[in-house]
Amino acid sequence: MNLNSDYFTLFGLKQQFAVDTAALDAAYRQIQSQVHPDRFAQASDTEKRLALQWATHANEAYQTLKHPISRGRYLLQLAGVDTAEEQNTAMPTAFLMAQMEWREAIEEAQAGHNVSQLEKLSAALHDDSQALIEQLADCLDHHPDLPQAALLVRKLRFLDKLEQDISDAIEGLLF
Repeated sequence: MNLNSDYFTLFGLKQQFAVDTAALDAAYRQIQSQVHPDRFAQASDTEKRLALQWATHANEAYQTLKHPISRGRYLLQLAGVDTAEEQNTAMPTAFLMAQMEWREAIEEAQAGHNVSQLEKLSAALHDDSQALIEQLADCLDHHPDLPQAALLVRKLRFLDKLEQDISDAIEGLLF
């Protein structure tokens, strides 16, 4: 095994956004069965260290490819595109307005102790995220548009943060 191979190659997958999750899961389990540190309990320190490196690499690769946002970010990275999520927070005006509306709706539901409304917001946000994920798949796999794909990854990151805020609000109201 080569620690320098890309994550898709590691799991024997085609380098694309659309991933066969069953094949990914199976390849991950197969690699883990070979390199899990428990299998090297009686091995030399060098072999233990190498097994740990492999297990860590496989875990990181699996987590990256399993989640759409990180998979999209990784594909862009492989193509030499930095999503610049920390520095580039500029978004289209309509998207920023929608963000403000989402935040206001979350605050209103939270202030009104309305868990049902928060759950509805979460479901609607999930639908919006799925639509962006479909657009990202199209930009990466079918009609290559890497700048648009980078923007979609940044948008998805915003929505992911909103989803976490809704989840935290629900948890705060229930517990």
